[in-house]
Amino acid sequence: MSANQFGSRFVITSFGESHGTALGVVIDGCPAGVRFDEALLKKELERRRPGHHGSGQIVSGRQETDAPEVLSGIFEGQTLGTPIAIIVRNQDARSQDYKDIKTSPRAGHADDMWKNKFGHSDHRGGGRSSGRETVSRVMAGSVAQMMMKHVSAPTKVIGYASQIGPFTLTQEEREQVTSKNIDSFQARFPSTRDHEVDALLKKAQEQGDSYGGVAEILIQNPPAYLGQPVFHKLKSDLAQAFLSVGATNGFELGLGFDAVDVKGTDFHQGSQAAYGGIRGGISTGESILLRVSFKPTSSILDVAKKGRHDPCIVTRAIPVLESMTWLVLADHYLWSKTDRI
Repeated sequence: MSANQFGSRFVITSFGESHGTALGVVIDGCPAGVRFDEALLKKELERRRPGHHGSGQIVSGRQETDAPEVLSGIFEGQTLGTPIAIIVRNQDARSQDYKDIKTSPRAGHADDMWKNKFGHSDHRGGGRSSGRETVSRVMAGSVAQMMMKHVSAPTKVIGYASQIGPFTLTQEEREQVTSKNIDSFQARFPSTRDHEVDALLKKAQEQGDSYGGVAEILIQNPPAYLGQPVFHKLKSDLAQAFLSVGATNGFELGLGFDAVDVKGTDFHQGSQAAYGGIRGGISTGESILLRVSFKPTSSILDVAKKGRHDPCIVTRAIPVLESMTWLVLADHYLWSKTDRI
């Protein structure tokens, strides 16, 4: 199996299976001299874990400590410019819960696709197709965030759920996002209706049902002029990054699909926000607004009741999408350093 790498300059290799010994990442291309912030790494891993900020009843019951072990690339608190390898060990796998899917693949999952494509696959917990693979992305994204803080301190990446099932943020709630602690909301849905969303997901979990939703990523103060004008537009690499996350099924930038209802004279002579902070595939330096949609979780009915599953992926996917954003920003920042001679 190939294609376990992401990035052109800031290159990561993700490895490991859901019920294997460990999951990890090798990061190649991070410059030397970046301060390694272990507290930031642990915080981001904690945000990805089930049960963050008391949301244990609306996410998977699997409890991994996700304690990172840095194997290489760091010395005296700084990056060396050599490959950085980090792992977390699996400790709470219940492989017996998955014995039936070795011969009876689950509907909506990749069990049969992987087995039929490769001929031999690890069915335990979904193996490498499990959402647990994202722990590697979050470790890599944490290092990318450290690098970007080193070179572009004002840049911030804020992720939140703008829709979960039938609940959607109002425009006023969206405008207040930057003043809120998103993680203080159970479902990372920054609204006074968050408790209603929480109740909806708890009921879905009890009944073996699930919901989809939409996550939004806001990049504030991004460096200008990131992105290549043809095949590696910033928007296309962000789309690839987001759509590589499990259960995603749609991507939008700026006005997105709503732009089809707007006349060109209004679109191009109105607010620059309509472009989403990217023109010609290159960042303008203005805020970048991105959206990604998720299908309802595939584990439903008896599969959901017997196992440990999330009734909605969006809540836990937000730190993963933020990490993928930092990876793209770091990659394109390093790329931009070679655009002129």
